[in-house]
Amino acid sequence: MGKEQRQENRALADAVILIPSLEPDGRLPEYVRKLTESGFGHVVVVDDGSSGQYQPIFREIEEIGPTIQVLHHEVNRGKGVALKTGYRWIQENLPEVSGVITADADGQHTVKDCARLAEELEKGKRALYLGTRDFSLDNVPPKSRAGNRFTSVLFLLLYGKWLQDTQTGLRAFRREDLSFMIDVEGDRFEYEMNVLIACARSKLPMIPIPIETVYENENKGTHYHPLKDSMRIFRVIIRGFVKFMGASIICFLVDHGIFNLLNLGIFHNGEAKIFSYIALSTVAARLISATLNFLLNKKFVFQLKGETGSALARYAVLSLGILASSAIFVWLLGKTGMSSTVAKIIVDTLLYFASFQAQQKWVFRKSEGTK
Repeated sequence: MGKEQRQENRALADAVILIPSLEPDGRLPEYVRKLTESGFGHVVVVDDGSSGQYQPIFREIEEIGPTIQVLHHEVNRGKGVALKTGYRWIQENLPEVSGVITADADGQHTVKDCARLAEELEKGKRALYLGTRDFSLDNVPPKSRAGNRFTSVLFLLLYGKWLQDTQTGLRAFRREDLSFMIDVEGDRFEYEMNVLIACARSKLPMIPIPIETVYENENKGTHYHPLKDSMRIFRVIIRGFVKFMGASIICFLVDHGIFNLLNLGIFHNGEAKIFSYIALSTVAARLISATLNFLLNKKFVFQLKGETGSALARYAVLSLGILASSAIFVWLLGKTGMSSTVAKIIVDTLLYFASFQAQQKWVFRKSEGTK
């Protein structure tokens, strides 16, 4: 046996395959059998509340061998809960495994591709490995192609990372990240998107691994509901940004309210408007609204606990950087002949998205050990 073969065997033996399953067909036992025959040391299947007629399938899986574990939910609780049930069991009962590979029960993920992710885990790099499908192929259902492309673009815009396959169920991560994965919110299909967002915010690398693109029978065996679950995932992606916009709108209203209160009320000077009063009103309003924006983003948008001083300093630096960038780029676009009004709309819109990414990744970043 060659060195490469020995390394591959060790990689498979050290990894655990986790499969959440709801009302599977007869292919699942054969799939689990192939995984164990290929050399995987452990396979954990979570029955997410399947009815009684499906229990013979799970009993058949349990009888494959001693390295197979089947866990049961009394009622359907969702894919996210099923995954976390498996994670907790692995954390408590399999201290020897190096990492976890999640796979779907509908036949999309081949044993060969699972082995590829196991080999990546064996290299020891802390990351989330994503089995990535090719959506340009003819066998991909149009709804799957359109849905993934839309979420990929939206994820890039809001979280600064291009992921070709945002909805892949074939993923792998090192054992030390089990607690991280358990802490991510979400009960159903939206949980997997929450994981991607959590990784983007914590700067845990997300590494795409090309896999075979399998859609058997147009993917009719899936329990994914195109409209309901797509809307749930969409809400997950934009939830943080909607909060961010809400805080911005509140602070915009506060800024203008305070300016008008000071300039038209306290500093009102008949028909003449003294420049110093206008400047003082502007600065006072902006300082108050900016402080409020910082506090709202820290507490409600990015939910950072403690670290107020360091975060405030970073926020101030970012604010000055955004202000300078706006002036510079509007000026540069103006030199090309573009209207300054149009240039400012374009530049400030792009900087707004950039500010959102900078605040979640830098200004309100969480230190190691902070939840």
